[in-house]
Amino acid sequence: MKPEDSPAPRALAALLLAASALGLGGCATVANPNPRDPWEGFNRGSYQFNEGLDRVLLKPVATLYRDKVPPLVRTGVSNFFGNLGDGWSAVNSLLQFHLQDAEENLARFQLNTMFGVFGIFDIASDFNIERHSEDFGQTLGRWGVPAGPFLMLPFLGPSTVRDAAALPVDYHFDLSRQFGSSEVRDPLWALRAVDKRANLLRVGNVLEEAALDKYSFTRDAYLQRRRAQISDKEEDREVPPPLPDESLEPPAAAPAGQPASAPRR
Repeated sequence: MKPEDSPAPRALAALLLAASALGLGGCATVANPNPRDPWEGFNRGSYQFNEGLDRVLLKPVATLYRDKVPPLVRTGVSNFFGNLGDGWSAVNSLLQFHLQDAEENLARFQLNTMFGVFGIFDIASDFNIERHSEDFGQTLGRWGVPAGPFLMLPFLGPSTVRDAAALPVDYHFDLSRQFGSSEVRDPLWALRAVDKRANLLRVGNVLEEAALDKYSFTRDAYLQRRRAQISDKEEDREVPPPLPDESLEPPAAAPAGQPASAPRR
């Protein structure tokens, strides 16, 4: 099957349309809707669906993967998928006019692909080349496209209307689509989902213990993180005021008859 003949793009489009339709239908189920989350009724239902799917499938598989697969192998898997993302991140950094970030992402992709066995070994990090993860949703945000309401997508998790609209573009340029037939790509995508979930196991345990309302915590954390990712890195960075130097010793007492010296600055 050719990549363009795969049913995945059509399934993704149908999922987004269904989510939007259900969201519009669920907006009236909350008496005082959050202006950022007018479809909270649908979103909470979708969140519960995702929680159930995670509880019965994703988390057990990810836990087994973490417990049975050696850490060195898991690190290589994470590095491999991270390297695939660096190529698309370079394009998005360029579209956002972050030229240095684009150069570093491209350098990471080239170096790790050529000398890190297709990214299994993260050679670029050893050379202190920083990774800048970017997607098309962030690019749209940098172009001034508003985020729109929060949207909890079935299977895919937290998003916004803007980020959901960007998903087909991210999918189309996903480098894992270049791996031949669906017999290769589908297990690869499954492995990426398991690896990503395994890396979040500890975070999930903390969320279970700390959050009274996990849905609200997840929504607010996602929206805050996306704002931070899209905001200008330089203009929004505040320089904190200098702290007083408490390590300075108090001035020695002046000899009798002489004025005390001025304090050091």
